[in-house]
Amino acid sequence: MASKKSSSGLSSSAGIMRYFDTEDTRIRIEPKTVIISAVFIAIVLAVLNLFV
Repeated sequence: MASKKSSSGLSSSAGIMRYFDTEDTRIRIEPKTVIISAVFIAIVLAVLNLFV
C-alpha cells in the first residue's frame, strides 16, 4: 500500500499557507451585499455633499 504524501512543501515551512489550507472560520459576506453597501454609501455621500 502506498502512503499518501502531503504536498504542503516548502510553503508551509516558510509560514505561508495556501488558500484552501486555511480554516473556514471567517465571516462570509456575499459579493452582492458588498456592492449594494458600496452603492448605498456612495449615494449617501453624494446627497450629503449636495447639502453641505
